[in-house]
Amino acid sequence: MTPRGNIYLVTGHTDMRKSIDGLSLIVSDVLELNPLSQAWFIFCNRQRDKLKILFWDTNGFWLYYRRLEKGRFKWPNTSVHSTAITINQHQLNWLLSGLEIDSAKAHKPLSGLSIR
Repeated sequence: MTPRGNIYLVTGHTDMRKSIDGLSLIVSDVLELNPLSQAWFIFCNRQRDKLKILFWDTNGFWLYYRRLEKGRFKWPNTSVHSTAITINQHQLNWLLSGLEIDSAKAHKPLSGLSIR
């Protein structure tokens, strides 16, 4: 799916045990944004190896979850927690591909991974 509204990257770290209700409360109460808008909200954990993307579509929420087996997401460094910065579709793609949202430097590719 492609975002139809704004894409918000929620700075700081988020407890990945939170699901739709907990994340939508962060959006509405902390960020003071509408979780029912067509915006995408992206959250990351402290270790920067897990992301969740929350968005509303027609009559329900979508919650995407991505976990890296090796490497870390290039989450922006910020001292302010629980604020949101707006990024574009290209920056979202870069982030999900292991790139920094403001440069083209990737993490090492995954090789030799064995799942048990």
